[in-house]
Amino acid sequence: MGFTHFFCVYAAIRDVQTEKDDALARIVSTMKSELTLAFNEITERFGLTSETVMEALEAALVSAYRRSVNAPGTQIVESKIDLETGDVQILAEKEVVDSVQNPQTETLLEEAHKLNSEAELGDMAVVEDTPPDFGRVAAQTAKQVILQRLREAERDAQYEEFVEREGDMVHGTVHSITPQAVTVGLGRAEAILPRNQQIPREQFHVRDRIRVYVLEVRKSSRGPVIVVSRTHPNMLRRLLEMEVPEINQGLVEIKAIAREAGKRSKVAVAAMRDGIDPVGACVGMRGVRIQSIVRDLNDEKIDVIEWNSDPATFIAKALSPARVSGVFLDEELDRGKTASVVVPEDQLSLAIGRAGVNARLGARLTGWRIDIKSLTEAASESLHRLQTNEEFTDQAAQEAEVLPQVETILAKKAEGRPVMPEEYQVLGGFVGRVQEEIRGRRLAERKERMAKLEEIRETIPVMAYQTPLEDIGLKTRVFNLLNEAGYETAGKVLEQLGVDEDKILALQGFGPKSLREARETLVSFEYPEPIEEPIEEEVPEEIDAEVEVEAIEEAAPEEAEAAEGVEPEAELVEELPVAEVEAEVEAEVEEEVVPAEIEEEAIIEKAADLFVEEGAEKSEEERLEILDKEAKKTRARSRVVEYDPELGEMVVKRRRKRDQEDEWEELKG
Repeated sequence: MGFTHFFCVYAAIRDVQTEKDDALARIVSTMKSELTLAFNEITERFGLTSETVMEALEAALVSAYRRSVNAPGTQIVESKIDLETGDVQILAEKEVVDSVQNPQTETLLEEAHKLNSEAELGDMAVVEDTPPDFGRVAAQTAKQVILQRLREAERDAQYEEFVEREGDMVHGTVHSITPQAVTVGLGRAEAILPRNQQIPREQFHVRDRIRVYVLEVRKSSRGPVIVVSRTHPNMLRRLLEMEVPEINQGLVEIKAIAREAGKRSKVAVAAMRDGIDPVGACVGMRGVRIQSIVRDLNDEKIDVIEWNSDPATFIAKALSPARVSGVFLDEELDRGKTASVVVPEDQLSLAIGRAGVNARLGARLTGWRIDIKSLTEAASESLHRLQTNEEFTDQAAQEAEVLPQVETILAKKAEGRPVMPEEYQVLGGFVGRVQEEIRGRRLAERKERMAKLEEIRETIPVMAYQTPLEDIGLKTRVFNLLNEAGYETAGKVLEQLGVDEDKILALQGFGPKSLREARETLVSFEYPEPIEEPIEEEVPEEIDAEVEVEAIEEAAPEEAEAAEGVEPEAELVEELPVAEVEAEVEAEVEEEVVPAEIEEEAIIEKAADLFVEEGAEKSEEERLEILDKEAKKTRARSRVVEYDPELGEMVVKRRRKRDQEDEWEELKG
């Protein structure tokens, strides 16, 4: 039963309203089952919910009503459908008037009271306005509208379904093949497998079942565009996760993948638990697991190697199946990470691979730039370096006994004579020692450059690294040359001028005169002073409960005395931060707060007592000196002057131990 029949059934019911009651009942009974079947068929065919179909149907009926009566766009129109009875009801907003002049926008008060008993003249009321022949007209008018709505809802549902699967692997069926792309059916939707995402030399046939990786899902006017791939490295990752239970369970982790689709792939795996062989788990018994993946990828060769935290060991394994004699690492600031790999003569072509694929994949897998040399080539370069470079004179003296042997072995190799394994070992040891010496020298040079760079940075103003180059006032041509070279701040240019000005001088169009002008401008520029950010002190959020209780108990008598007109005592309790309170509770220290004037009087009295105890007359200057010393000593030990907002004056906070109350009272008096 099609969608048109859905409306035809409804239209037939509307047209037979004048028939006899028995015939009407018979048709309505038939309509109920037919309408329900049609509605259910639509939901199943498009894969949509009943709510979505109902919303689309109601919107289509509203559109049909507006067309049939030429309703204005500002008028509110709603439609209601009863699936059980098949009734369609159109509700339109109209103005309540005494006499109807325009039936499309006006209605009588009696009609408005049918749906809203509180409606009054002049109000905007919603009334039923279903045209008498609306059933058949709606079927013809709303057909295309509702189909369009259903298609849009279906496209949105497809997009929401596949956008969540972006980055996953799915099964599909080949529907059509063109030179540009292969169309793959994914059930409710179709995906595109572009030419550049296909494995080279892979052949497809219609109705072939294939696995693809969902690369991208985007919206378009004709539905979701799903782009899939069979060359993405993550497809190999998903295949391994499906075929190897240890990876799916988290016992084996895939550290890195390097892939050239159709040629070769390398996978680095690591065991996350002791006693597990990561390579064996991926390969499987007699290679069953890895062979299944190889067949799925059109016989693409896959190397599974064990990941190692040591870069040299990892690089040696990454070049498998070739055997490696030595790996020598060099991390230059300009060149980046470079690894010099030495392999036996018969392993050189295997290490490089066909068209260099093995070396490229090893470099991608490890993240190092790999330079592969044969053992004889590396030995010849090392021998030439010791014999011609004066910087390696000491090293040449240490290798004086080995140099003749190396020359003899290289001569035999050049003449095509056989070289014994022991002689290869001599060459390998010689190359290793020379490479370690070179590496040590480079490390020393790097440390020296870093020390020089630190010295240069100390002479450059701090704000120069935050001052944009355009604010310095350089000439337009000079600024453009420096900006194109990647210099964005004045500090970077000053730094490069101190390290190696020839690098800037080598810029095309940059001459000695431009260099001199740039240096003078950068050095003479007045850079702003660095802004010191204020240090925010942490404000405690909580106060020790016991100290709060003591503060309340001690403050209560003072409040009572203040109410009676008596001046409060000098001792006040002040709330303290949590850290200070805890420290004072441990040390059994109590704080007292007194007005600043009383504190000064106590200091003067104590100083006077000291004068009497010494038993000698003092001059005025000596008295002031003793007084000052005693005040500083006392304040530094147990007094802090602060402003008390309650008293409105400066007070002194004093400390004493709990078992020294007598001494405190004497000092306070």
